[in-house]
Amino acid sequence: MRVIGGELRGKRLIAPKDESVRPTTDRVKESMFNLIYDYIDEDTVVYDLFSGTGGLGIEALSRGAAKVFFCDKSRESYNITKQNINDCRLKDRSKLVFGNYKKALAEFEDKADLVFLDPPYGLDLWKTCTDELIAQDKLNEDAVIVMEHGVENKLTDLHKDLSLIKERKYGAIAISIYCYSTLSEEE
Repeated sequence: MRVIGGELRGKRLIAPKDESVRPTTDRVKESMFNLIYDYIDEDTVVYDLFSGTGGLGIEALSRGAAKVFFCDKSRESYNITKQNINDCRLKDRSKLVFGNYKKALAEFEDKADLVFLDPPYGLDLWKTCTDELIAQDKLNEDAVIVMEHGVENKLTDLHKDLSLIKERKYGAIAISIYCYSTLSEEE
């Protein structure tokens, strides 16, 4: 597992030795970042929920994002993310919270422009998480939410202010990208 692009391109990241965490593969990560290239700049605030190894958030920082807020409720994932942030010397542009996403969101000071949402597929948390992001008012207007899920996971009944803008499938993995907007089409 490595950083695909940006200032840290080629930097190796540590991953768990077992199958307890499912890091996004380099191939899928590269495709994902090609899809969201235009949404990352020096002002972009990112949330990496269910961070696992921190790979997605670190990739965003490598590509110029201003700050990334990471969270995970697994002690092992938290420790791996922390070590990867430190090894990449990104501590000054990162905040890492141990705990579930609801607790973490309450501790994130800035609203997000970009959210990576990659929960364990079996828990079906995409709707719950996006509803919580909106309920806690944690998204800037036109924020982008990148959801990684199994192709068999159907993202249904998502909040009315979320619109699907891109979707790709990579074998058994799907990437669905939504935009958050509170502006009605009549405005």
